[in-house]
Amino acid sequence: MIIATYNVNSVRQREAHLLRWLQARQPDIVCLQELKCLDEAFPRESIEALGYTVETHGQKTFNGVAILSKHPMEVENRGLPGFDDSQARYIEAVVSVPGEALRICGVYFPNGNPAPGPKYDYKLAFMDALTHHARTLLALEEKLVIAGDYNIIPDARDAREPAAWAQDALFLPESRAALQRLLNLGFTEALRATTDAAGLYTFWDYQAGAWQRNNGIRIDHLLLSPRAADRLAEVGIDKDLRAEDKPSDHVPVWARLT
Repeated sequence: MIIATYNVNSVRQREAHLLRWLQARQPDIVCLQELKCLDEAFPRESIEALGYTVETHGQKTFNGVAILSKHPMEVENRGLPGFDDSQARYIEAVVSVPGEALRICGVYFPNGNPAPGPKYDYKLAFMDALTHHARTLLALEEKLVIAGDYNIIPDARDAREPAAWAQDALFLPESRAALQRLLNLGFTEALRATTDAAGLYTFWDYQAGAWQRNNGIRIDHLLLSPRAADRLAEVGIDKDLRAEDKPSDHVPVWARLT
């Protein structure tokens, strides 16, 4: 079973990219971020034609998250429980896979810039609320995956030029510490469970030739509960999508569970 996360940066603009990737990779479950459209504007029919059930939590122009699944699923939360938020950044569903259930949470963390300031306070408050909710979910002892665009660079090896991000909300010590508190609940970060290599990126800015110079950062992550981590077999980054015409600035990250 393949579980993936992909910030599409406008699903209507990247519909063709998304469909090509779905057909090529054949993921079972996908968490999408930055839909940038209301639920009724989501290109549901073309994705359903590939065999996916679609659940969305959309927002006009900004944000928006979705879960695509080849297996039956039931949404439990649109919006992060216990966090009063007008922005569409969280969706949670239970997916019925053969012989068991999997809980999948799709997240799109706030960027947080400029920091310090209200936007950074919002980022940290969102992370605190997610950590609180994740603690409750872990107590269920289910297979659980929290997948999405975390807007956090975990470590210096996750940026081509870490010094350039030193004052950015994505790399401030408080941001990384907040992510670590979430991990410390008992989660495994899928990619780092399989490799310690540097130079593995999921985002390249559109500006200043970042893609051409491979000036990237790694901010898209899959966190696995202990029961999910026990089944982890492989993790990949589909970097080639960034070389397509008019791509998202992010690329998909996926994990295969046995």
